[in-house]
Amino acid sequence: MNVSAKREQSHNLRVRADAISAALPSLLVSARRIAASVTLGSHGRRRAGVGDSFWQFRPYSKDDTPQAIDWRQSGKFDTVFVREREWVAAQTAVLWCDTSPSMRYRSSANLVTKAERAAIMMLAIAELLVDGGERVLRLDGQGRPQRAATAGRIAVAQIADAVAAELISTERPEGAPAMPIFSAALPRHASIVLFSDFLAPLEDIATSVRALARQGIVGHLIQVLDPAEETLPFSGRVRFVGLEAEGATVIDRAEEARTGYVSKLIAHRDGLKALATTAGWSFGLHHTDHSPLPAMAALHNAVTGFRR
Repeated sequence: MNVSAKREQSHNLRVRADAISAALPSLLVSARRIAASVTLGSHGRRRAGVGDSFWQFRPYSKDDTPQAIDWRQSGKFDTVFVREREWVAAQTAVLWCDTSPSMRYRSSANLVTKAERAAIMMLAIAELLVDGGERVLRLDGQGRPQRAATAGRIAVAQIADAVAAELISTERPEGAPAMPIFSAALPRHASIVLFSDFLAPLEDIATSVRALARQGIVGHLIQVLDPAEETLPFSGRVRFVGLEAEGATVIDRAEEARTGYVSKLIAHRDGLKALATTAGWSFGLHHTDHSPLPAMAALHNAVTGFRR
């Protein structure tokens, strides 16, 4: 490599690094603001064990120590009671955010792209989970583990760094499937949260979900859509250009296509809900013109509730 090529490569790396570092603060600040607005706390496992939360009273047995007796409760009855605490243990949450070209769409300059909103929501749920003592593991755009499952704020920072790099990248592996297959082995008893527009063929999505379900993974599908994708608010002659090299389609009267389009979108979503239900998963919907708080609160409840 000659000197000129080395200088160009170095310059490109610096530009890329600057773009990543510029994207990180806004992503993390937005995610932490959302996380701070959602109820936090460690997630009990609904069984007796080591923890801080009260679980239940039970009668004293010969295997208990005198120090385990709850004298206040025992004084109310003729039976000696022991106070048990709820078992709290860290589990692994696997996170995946679709950053493919189709997720870079936004119908207005006043809106964020679907990919950016999905990334912020992924970071927010990561913040919530690590604050509750969980480990998080991020899968890259192709569904492969980014690194080993990690706990603490360092895990969120590592996820933010990686997803910011994906958001500014214009590269897409040739022949990449519409949905990753998720064939890599994941930790036992893990749960997974997938953020995407899920506008890929339903058969492809079903293949991915089944690959995860076969591992015993409990999952949550969060569909992120731009409002224009929900209502097709265009009229007159419109040229639609695909973001994944699908080519262009011209519709002379877009308003006449609206009814059929909305019907197909609803049918596709019903298919997603049925797929999630069959796998024992949950399904959530979010539009980028709405606040992410309600969706995040529901997701947080779903993730922690599924683990109890």
